[in-house]
Amino acid sequence: MKREQMIRQLEDPSRVWDVIIIGGGATGLGAGVDAASRGYSTLVLEQGDFAEATSSRSTKLVHGGVRYLQQGNIALVMDALKERGIMLKNAPHLVYNQAFIVPDYRWWERPFYGIGLKLYDMLAGKLGFGPSKLLSKEETLTRIPTLKTDGLKGGVVYHDGQFDDARLAVTLARTMESLGQFPVNHMEVTGLLKKKGGVVEGVTARDRLTGTEYTLKAKSVVNAAGIFVDNIRAMDNENTNKLIAPSQGVHLILDKSFAPGDTAVMVPHTDDGRVIFMVPWHDRVIVGTTDTPIKDPVMEPTPLAEEIDFLLSHAGRYLSRVPSRGDVLSVFTGIRPLISGDDSDGKTSSLSRDHHLTISPNGLVTIAGGKWTTYRKMGEDTIDRAAQIGGLPHRDSQTRDLKLHGWCVGADLSDPFHVYGSYAGEIKELAQESPELAEPLHPSLPYTGLEVAWAARNEWACTVADVLSRRTRSLLLGATASVEAAPRVAAIMAKELGKDQAWIDEQIEAYGKLAANYMPR
Repeated sequence: MKREQMIRQLEDPSRVWDVIIIGGGATGLGAGVDAASRGYSTLVLEQGDFAEATSSRSTKLVHGGVRYLQQGNIALVMDALKERGIMLKNAPHLVYNQAFIVPDYRWWERPFYGIGLKLYDMLAGKLGFGPSKLLSKEETLTRIPTLKTDGLKGGVVYHDGQFDDARLAVTLARTMESLGQFPVNHMEVTGLLKKKGGVVEGVTARDRLTGTEYTLKAKSVVNAAGIFVDNIRAMDNENTNKLIAPSQGVHLILDKSFAPGDTAVMVPHTDDGRVIFMVPWHDRVIVGTTDTPIKDPVMEPTPLAEEIDFLLSHAGRYLSRVPSRGDVLSVFTGIRPLISGDDSDGKTSSLSRDHHLTISPNGLVTIAGGKWTTYRKMGEDTIDRAAQIGGLPHRDSQTRDLKLHGWCVGADLSDPFHVYGSYAGEIKELAQESPELAEPLHPSLPYTGLEVAWAARNEWACTVADVLSRRTRSLLLGATASVEAAPRVAAIMAKELGKDQAWIDEQIEAYGKLAANYMPR
């Protein structure tokens, strides 16, 4: 269904939706799929593109959280490990097993981390991705030959999950559509509708692409706006306390030569007490992340020079080839919607990663916090409460066994089209009608015009940034290369969407400004 067809669903002022969800990231789309799975009429409204903020800027891990195990948060780890297994079962084309090594340079580290990771295995139970085990120095270097050898004692290998976050978000939107419901991007909620007595009964919204405004009624309204949940809560009650303590995390993208092979590195203790990952992803290496408290959330946060230096410095402690700023292909920054606590010591790394569900006196359901791994459980918990608030007929969630859009097993992870699952062949067939689309977008990017045309036709991509940042991951894989690819992407999209040269020029300029924030200063 085209976005224009989705929009038509908003034009009937007498329509009352069962559930309207504000926010189209992991949390909002997860809740949208859950509501759709129960047969509730459901509308998801996202002010930007799907997953444009935090949900496309993660470390790309589906994990229980080794660090949370260190902190003693066993319940959070167990829930996440369970959900990790469900994600692998329901989206095997997007979620897969990733081996990690904790390199050990002191005599006590191998037994210490070995015991902890055996506990991690035990908590995962039947949903485990593979057993951890101790490795010798030689075995460790066989898997990660670019590790520093001086003082290396060996390592511990364990297994967790990896995924493509923005692609999973688009997959959730398409799953929701296949269930007969309506996710709409670039649709900003501008206010809440209230009955006499103040009870929330809907929202007002504005299409950010056309300026058209809508009045939309619902039996239940869910605030799943991620880092912006406090903005929506203020629409309900301007005197409400802030729920979110935002923190930004920076990630660097390096060439695969810095960590060749298919095994990731986990550094268990940095100068600020966090962990750092060096993870192979789309034939690159992700290094991250930092944890820097910030005052207010924004859609496009800026990486700080000291954050980039911190990651380069820590990567250089473990790699035989020390990376520099000139080696960074892209730097991306996300903001965590951490739940603030009265007893916080001021360090956001100590704040809750668990999700927090609240109901306002006016009936606004707010879901905040959490992480990608637990998105499905967050959605189930949220719709349980939203159904109660809205007086909807009781229906159990169906998402535990719901195969997501494009589900298939045995996808070739070396093929860039694997993220489309069962639709990969259909996309490649577009080359029969337009052979020029099969040409690469850029020599250093793994994408062609086929993905651009598909995104415009079938995935509600409306801007060049939608395609280069989230339908493909070009912006993350190489910011400069993506800018060089932007004119061709704009031309393909203009043909698909019926746009003129002025639109093409505007899109190229806007994308160039956006991408500058992903280039290390």
